[in-house]
Amino acid sequence: MVKKNIAILGSTGSVGTQTLEVARHDHNLNIVGLTTNTNIDLLEKQIIEFEPELVCVMNEQRALELSQRLAEKSIHVEVVSGLEGLIEVATLDNAHLVVTAVIGMIGLVPTVEAIKKGKHIALANKETLVAGGDIVMKLANAYNIPILPIDSEHSAIFQCLQGNKREEVSRYILTASGGPFRDFTYEQLQKVTVQDALKHPNWEMGSKITIDSATLMNKGLEVIEGKHLFNTSYDKIDVVVHRESIIHSMVEYRDGSTMAQLGYADMKVPIAYAIYYPNRQKANHAEKLDFCKLKSLTFEEPKRSLFPCLDLGYSALKTGGTMPAVLNAANEIAVESFLNKKISFLQIPKLIAKVMEKHTCISEPTLDEILYYDNWAREYSRKKVKESGTSHL
Repeated sequence: MVKKNIAILGSTGSVGTQTLEVARHDHNLNIVGLTTNTNIDLLEKQIIEFEPELVCVMNEQRALELSQRLAEKSIHVEVVSGLEGLIEVATLDNAHLVVTAVIGMIGLVPTVEAIKKGKHIALANKETLVAGGDIVMKLANAYNIPILPIDSEHSAIFQCLQGNKREEVSRYILTASGGPFRDFTYEQLQKVTVQDALKHPNWEMGSKITIDSATLMNKGLEVIEGKHLFNTSYDKIDVVVHRESIIHSMVEYRDGSTMAQLGYADMKVPIAYAIYYPNRQKANHAEKLDFCKLKSLTFEEPKRSLFPCLDLGYSALKTGGTMPAVLNAANEIAVESFLNKKISFLQIPKLIAKVMEKHTCISEPTLDEILYYDNWAREYSRKKVKESGTSHL
């Protein structure tokens, strides 16, 4: 088998470390680039093990510190920093595949530049398609670059589409665990703490995506992503709560058949599918599903009135243009403010809705306009948080 060179943007995060776990079991996967925001301790260990040719630390001071550490140990690897450094890793000449696993809007521009350089994209960064989906997919089509989803839900749909015609699809069904508060009342939601919200019942994830799961914003963002990934309309994407997280998503066809992708919760499965696509590689790390041990698979409607972030996602997608970028930016600040105990859990959707109401949408934005309104939404969100405190929004 020919070696595949991989650059990982966000190698010290959850998806990044699990991507390296997949690579650890296959000598045909060669890691050529790694990046982190500030976690140079873990990045240094990854450098020693995988010997990349280029690494980026977003924080310039931490990048200098890492360079000094490596020099003292006579480890020769180039260290760069900032957005420019991230782009350098994403566009490495000998990289075949770029895994974009950074969190936030910082992933959009490097992904665009990687596509222009002909790199295949394994996408775990939601913001890339939420904010810039029209631009990214148009560019990917122009350069004939596959966008391979790593999110378990979109990977499931992608797998269920194989061998079938897109025009025969009647509905895409995203599954949701429902998060830690799926059985809560409104009165109970008024009292939840940050610690409560970070206790996801089924998955171990970073703090931001865990809060998104608790508010159902993760499904709102996934609906927007799905529209772009599968070239469909918002009214053909549904969300169903599936507590067990065994079925990762489904595709319903016009003949009445529904195809589903099942498995235990393990991000290494969709990561490996994206890395090896269109082939499937034997994975000793994946636990096989034992149907005899499954007691039940349950499904229910999401509680939209208690978790309005889902409908905010649909609304932003329906409006289109710059609105999804504004939704995403406002949500990032809302989650950040909640984690810092500046607003309550129930204030998260209220803040996002206020920012969306304030925004005058640009229907066919350029990349610069998307970045401009992303920044505007963040500044306006912080302003509203500062004005209101924890009393009201």
